[in-house]
Parts: sequence; C-alpha cells; structure tokens
Amino acid sequence: MREAVSLAERVSSTDTNVLITGESGAGKDLLASFIHSKSRRSAQPLVKIDCATLPADLLEAELFGYERGAFTGAVETKAGRFEAAQKGTVVLDEIAHLSTDAQAKLLRVIESREFERLGGRKTIKLDARLIALTNVDLDRAVKAGRFREDLFYRLNVINIRVPPLRERRDDLSKLVQHFLERYSAKHGRNVQRLSPETREILETYEYPGNARELANIVERAVIVAEGKRLEAQDLPPGLRAAVNAQQQKGKRQSLAQLEAAYIAETLAATGGNKTECARILGISRKNLYEKLARYEL
Repeated sequence: MREAVSLAERVSSTDTNVLITGESGAGKDLLASFIHSKSRRSAQPLVKIDCATLPADLLEAELFGYERGAFTGAVETKAGRFEAAQKGTVVLDEIAHLSTDAQAKLLRVIESREFERLGGRKTIKLDARLIALTNVDLDRAVKAGRFREDLFYRLNVINIRVPPLRERRDDLSKLVQHFLERYSAKHGRNVQRLSPETREILETYEYPGNARELANIVERAVIVAEGKRLEAQDLPPGLRAAVNAQQQKGKRQSLAQLEAAYIAETLAATGGNKTECARILGISRKNLYEKLARYEL
C-alpha cells in the first residue's frame, strides 16, 4: 500500500493518464482523489463518472453535453461531465463496463483532447486529467475482445494496483479503529474498543468486499452496540456464521467458499432484500447478481 501511495504521489504532479486497478471496495476511488488533491489541479473540479450506471443511450449526452433541440426532450443546452471537469480531473470508474461504441468515442477524445456537444458544431478543448478505475483485468479483456487495445494503452500509461485488504493485514486494526471513531461520531455513539472475541472474528475474516465492506460492518456494529465495547453479537449474523464455519472446519476456506457462505447468510439475514444485502457487502447490486449467479445461490 505504501508503494501504491508513493507512486500516486509521484505521478500527481504530472498530467499523464493513470489506470488504477484493484478489487471492489479496495480504495481505488480514494487513491484517485488523493492524486487530484496533490496535483496542480486540486483547486479545480474533481468529476467522477460511474461508467457502469450510465445507460448506453445517455452516455454520450452525459459525457459531452448537448445543445437545445439535439434530440427529443433537449429543451435547453446542457454541459456534459467533461466540460464540468475543465481544468480539473475526470475519474472514469468501472471503465471496463463501457460499450465498444463508447470506448471508440472516448478514445477519440483522449487522442484529440477535444469534443463537441451533441447537436453542436463548436469544438471544445478538453483540459482535464484522466484517471480510470477498474476491478477487471483489462489485459485479459483486451485478449478476449471485450476492450479496445488502443484505448487500454492510452489509459494504462501509469498503472497503480491497490492491494486487497487480505494482503494488508497490518492495516486492519488501524482501519477498524478509524471506522470506529468515524461512525461513533456520525451516529452520536461512544463505542471505543472491541471485545477479544470481536477482534478475533474481524482478524479472521477475509473481506471479499475489502475496506468498504469493513466500513459497513463496523458502522452496523456501532449502531446496534449497547455499550462502549463492540461485542461479537453486534457483528452481522452472516459474518459470524462464515467465520464460525471456517473455524469449525479447522482450516482456512478458500476465498470463494467464504464469500459464498457470507453472501448466503447476509441474504438470509436481510430477508432476501438484495439492495440491503449489497449495501452490507459493500458492493453494487450488479456485482451481487454476478456473484449470486457464479455461486448458484
């Protein structure tokens, strides 16, 4: 993690494109914000675009904006996300979810550093730093024909990998304390420490949702805790069940087995509410559906 932060700090003084890779919830967006905050553009806008949630038919209008009358319903001129980020930084989250057509349009903008609003003739120069985030192996996606090779090389000038939480065990206790203080203050609670059993459970778990999942676990526990100390019963039932199953077997389960068990228990605990289940896990609903299909849950 120190290496990732050090590289991010070194590239922040430049305008080169950066590709940040890592699992969902590992902290890619925070690292992108860190780069922006350390750059000469820090006083200018930081515009984040979630490529996975933008409908394909609205993507171009959202990115580039449109002129009045450009299409049915365009009753006024509207600036796009790129225009809003002028002089600042554009963060393209989940870049791998862009359609092939959208990838081609983005490549043209990156190469020319200019674009036009939909229905417009005026060329707008793009003066913004580009940072792309992905939890997908883009090199493999390129080989499979799902991602343009030329766009990949344009984005991948500097590649920074954010390691998953299971590779950062030394960070765990500090992160738990950080979230404990944050959510105690947020919810007006005075939770200060963990019971030995709670600490053991948190240190045993593998965190498929990474730091985001840990944050959700601690926030929930702080809300339901009755005293100044977090007890094991304050943790999500699915988490305790997954760790108990792991300990009873006397050996560490694979990450896939542990993740499947926790998802199943969390889904049961939420009464099948997938939105709430995804929130607790720290992943998107789309990601949850993918995992449900993968594990045949």
